[in-house]
Amino acid sequence: MNKNENIAKKTWKEFRDSGMLWWINMILHTFGWAIVVYENLDGYVEAHPARVKFRGFDESNNTEGYKKVSNYLKDNIDELLKESRD
Repeated sequence: MNKNENIAKKTWKEFRDSGMLWWINMILHTFGWAIVVYENLDGYVEAHPARVKFRGFDESNNTEGYKKVSNYLKDNIDELLKESRD
């Protein structure tokens, strides 16, 4: 963790790989919103909120998303539980 022990900076790649971007976008789709993350032409990662017309993801994306979130929980449950008690 950094100076402030309550905050640990992470990358958009880590957020996406954990399944959290999919999970949050699944919720945001209910309201016609999404978080868009992409690499621009200069190679920098950009992110912004967007209004979207679609709702939800197809079955293969949902299956992959649930697997990623399940693995994240499996790999981090001890730390998450400890943090919730601190």
